[in-house]
Amino acid sequence: ADLQQAEWDNLSNAFLGGVVFNLANILLVAAIAVAGMSVAFPVGIGIALVFGVLINYFATPYGDVVILFSGIGLITIAIILDAAAYKKLTKTIRKVSTKGILLSICAGVLMALFYRFVASSMSSDFINPVSGELTPYTAVFIFAIGIFISNFIFNTIFMKKPVEGEPVTYKQYFNGGLKVHSTGFLGGIIWCIGMSLNIIAAGKAGYAISYGLGQGATLIAALWGVFIWKEFSDAPKGTNMLLALMFVCFVIGLGLVVYAGI
Repeated sequence: ADLQQAEWDNLSNAFLGGVVFNLANILLVAAIAVAGMSVAFPVGIGIALVFGVLINYFATPYGDVVILFSGIGLITIAIILDAAAYKKLTKTIRKVSTKGILLSICAGVLMALFYRFVASSMSSDFINPVSGELTPYTAVFIFAIGIFISNFIFNTIFMKKPVEGEPVTYKQYFNGGLKVHSTGFLGGIIWCIGMSLNIIAAGKAGYAISYGLGQGATLIAALWGVFIWKEFSDAPKGTNMLLALMFVCFVIGLGLVVYAGI
């Protein structure tokens, strides 16, 4: 019923949001392959968080603007500290970092844009939605279709022209075992549930704050890169202090973003 009454512009916005997100996500994965998760995530998603919150706040203002932007400022400092820590690594890693940083920046800019497309397709009142506009569940459904369809284009391009390694074919993809593909499907299911909950939460917290909280995954990803995969294990003295300050700034900044909506 919701699909039948939806206006084409709103369906297009939700679909376009999926297309933009898919390209951003592919670029982010490429950046992780080149620069590592502890760099690609803080830079890429950090940029996405800063610009995404700004875009969504000015579109639909909600929350204490001073506290919100103070939090964004601390997160920006965390990104700078992460870049400074990365520069302390060896010359070999630094040589590769140029491509990785550029991919992270491109991913971050696109990631900042996708949420606004989805948000603009939905009614601001989830209980009594405006005619022609989408409810959260329908918006996420169309968003997911956008990801699925655009993947045949973007993924094919990156398979033939990878940013790192040799080109691969679809035959190689289908040669992968069930266990390997199940991991990908599980990741998609988990992410889609998270996106659905995030969109629903926006009805109470506002789109800017809800989007900002959704990017809190950056901190978890950076922790994995530093402590599990030990990407900075060979870094020179002083690097650990920069990483520690980065985590502190990120946690406090994210906390202020949360508090801005209370």
